[in-house]
Order: sequence, then C-alpha cells, then structure tokens
Amino acid sequence: MLLLAIDTATSAITVALHDGGVVLAESSTLDARGHGEYLAPGIVDVLARAGRTAAEVSAVVAGTGPGPFTGLRVGLVTARTFAFACGIPVFGVCSLDALAHQAWLADAAELGQSCVVATDARRKEVYWARYDITAGGVKRRGEPMVAKAEAIADEVQGLPVIGRGAVLYPDWLGPRVGPLDVSAAALASLAARRLAAGEGLAEAEAMYLRRPDASPLPPRKPALP
Repeated sequence: MLLLAIDTATSAITVALHDGGVVLAESSTLDARGHGEYLAPGIVDVLARAGRTAAEVSAVVAGTGPGPFTGLRVGLVTARTFAFACGIPVFGVCSLDALAHQAWLADAAELGQSCVVATDARRKEVYWARYDITAGGVKRRGEPMVAKAEAIADEVQGLPVIGRGAVLYPDWLGPRVGPLDVSAAALASLAARRLAAGEGLAEAEAMYLRRPDASPLPPRKPALP
C-alpha cells in the first residue's frame, strides 16, 4: 500500500506519502490562503523525496474538514483529480480526527481522558468536536460542529484543546495542547490504522457546516419596457 495524503482544512497545506507502516515523506506549508499555489508542488516534492512515482500510489486519502470553503475545496478537488488520473480510489478522513490522532501520537497522557479539537472557522467561530482518549487511540463523540467559542466555553471548560481555537480564543478555550494545524502524516497514519483494522474509510466529501462566504448573485430582473 502506498497512500498519498492531502489536507487543506487548516492553515497548513500538507501532503504526505505513507507505505502502510511509516511515513516516507511529508511537505507542509503554513499559508491560510495559498492552497492552490502550494499543494501541487507539495505532491511533487513528497514523491521525489520518497523516490516514488505517481504510478506507484495505490490510494489517495484527503482531509474532509470541516474547514473554510475555498481551501478545503482545493484539497478535495486535487485529491479526486490525482486519483482519477491514476485510476485509484480516493477516501476521506475528518480533519479534526487527524488533529486528535496527531496529538495522541505525540503525547496521549497530556490529553487526559477527554479533549477537544477546535480549529479556526473565521467569523469568530470554531469548528470543533470532543474526543475520548483510550489506550488504542482517540474516539470522537458525535459529529463536528461550528459555533462561537464563547458559546461552547462552559461545555468544554477545563478540557485540553488541540488546534488554533485555543490560541485565537484563550478567554474561552484552553488549556492549549498539541498541534495547531493538521499534519498529512498523521492523516495518513490514521487512515492506515483504520484500514489495517478492517474499518471502511469514508468518501472524500467535504464537511461544509455552513454556506460559503461568497455566493452567486441572484438573476437580474429584466428591465421594464
């Protein structure tokens, strides 16, 4: 198995190559608005550093968010296009799950028995989900949500928070632990673990929890004669 992992749901444009056991190469660039500029070069970079070709990739796994509309769409469209061109399957993994898994890999003890992932949703809101910590990994409670940080402060009070939410809204969320942005290496690791356990992976469909900031203008009414 050779997985190409892509995530653009946070400020990181991140790509990794994983052979089912270990990460072979990873490329990450922090730029909240440079997804279209950095993603394709990142794919080329990890393939070159791993000494592999696109023809050797057996599947693509993409972070499905939730995340800002434009950045998330760039990652998913690129993942689908690469998979279509190579004739291989493409799967999706929740980006918040990848962040929680990344923190668990780094220091599970720091997370205690429960933690929160909260990423920047702009408009003074966060995308968030709560996770239980087990010896075998992290388990999400329910579906990801979007909310004002202030609105969830009482619900998550005292729980360690992974992601930029705790940095952006320290009065409401914290203490901050773990990574701020998704790592494609962690995304690939989580996907590989789920596949090895016989779990099916989701389709690469974006988790859009609200409408995009920009939308088409309504059709203009014809002028009266």
